[in-house]
Amino acid sequence: MKTNRRCRALLAVSLNLMALLFSTTAFITTHWCEGTQRVPKPSCGKEKKTNCLNYSGNETANETNQNVVHYSWETGDDRFLFRYFHTGIWYSCEENINASGEKCRSFIDLAPASEKGVLWLSVVSEVLYIMLLIVGFSLMCLELFHSSSVIDGLKLNAFAAVFTVLSGLLGMVAHMMYTQVFQVTVSLGPEDWRPHSWDYGWSFCLAWGSFTCCMAASVTTLNSYTKTVIEFRHKRKIFEQGFREEQNFLDQEAIKYFRERTHTLCLSPVGFTMCLRRQPT
Repeated sequence: MKTNRRCRALLAVSLNLMALLFSTTAFITTHWCEGTQRVPKPSCGKEKKTNCLNYSGNETANETNQNVVHYSWETGDDRFLFRYFHTGIWYSCEENINASGEKCRSFIDLAPASEKGVLWLSVVSEVLYIMLLIVGFSLMCLELFHSSSVIDGLKLNAFAAVFTVLSGLLGMVAHMMYTQVFQVTVSLGPEDWRPHSWDYGWSFCLAWGSFTCCMAASVTTLNSYTKTVIEFRHKRKIFEQGFREEQNFLDQEAIKYFRERTHTLCLSPVGFTMCLRRQPT
């Protein structure tokens, strides 16, 4: 019983730790959603010679005389560039088409005014989700390494299961609220940011993977609690049944003893006592 309970507790601790690591990584990274943005190509210059607009094939004239009208033969989608971007809870980073590297902007500033409250609520829910995971993980570790009795272990197990279930529900709500805010921002966000195409990134997968591990840890903890209670009650029932059988045996011995005593008759004349033992028929 003790070995099985310890194995279940170890499994719950491992799942909770994975959920905590996944959620923290997803919270601080910027790859919840990623895709491409359709932006005009910049003008070609000395430093920029690819993915740019070359007016009339004459770069020197374009640089020296700004009053001359220049023409480009590129039309349609050839005039535009598709740059890569990725977005998280805090920042949205885009490929810098004029230089190397990326430039990042606050996603909270990009969100429409009507969705900022929902976004902040999502951030608070994510923080509470991580904090409750930490509390549940601490209780599971106490139950695994420092529980002195079965009763203390059951109490810690019950509280750990409650905190883990609450954290999972908060995490699910937070993920769904962020997804809603991002979809609204795609439609109503700034013109220079709106994606041409997008999909969910690896941070989003980590977030929902964290939720899955969290719920698995809570189910494992509840299962461990339930099995321990059932085993404890079963052992108590066996003990009580054995105690009753032993009590019945003692009662029968006592009855036999008193029956033997009743078969002895004592006569008490004056001066002496004579007892006769009567044989049972």
